[in-house]
Amino acid sequence: MKNKITHLLLSLGIRSTYNGFHYLCYALELCAENEDYLLTVYKNLYADVAARFHTNRNNIERCLRTVITSCWERGNRQLLIELAGYPLTAKPTNSEFIDILYHALTTPEE
Repeated sequence: MKNKITHLLLSLGIRSTYNGFHYLCYALELCAENEDYLLTVYKNLYADVAARFHTNRNNIERCLRTVITSCWERGNRQLLIELAGYPLTAKPTNSEFIDILYHALTTPEE
């Protein structure tokens, strides 16, 4: 799963030089193990990612916002819109972005 996540993030134009790249990889791994994380992103998901990387939830949130902005402004926005399956007229929120990527990773290909 980790290779699939890494490939997806790089395809979206999110580079591994961002801390948020690594936080997002781990967050998506956690979501793949337990979908309930999608319901409590700030309270549980960010807390568990922060514990793993010895930081705090606010830093996780900020770094994820940075990589989402990077994807939206300089990355592969068209791929993100295709993955979402609906028109994105504005940059997605952190929770929405995680949800889009989670479903892209876990939905079986036709």
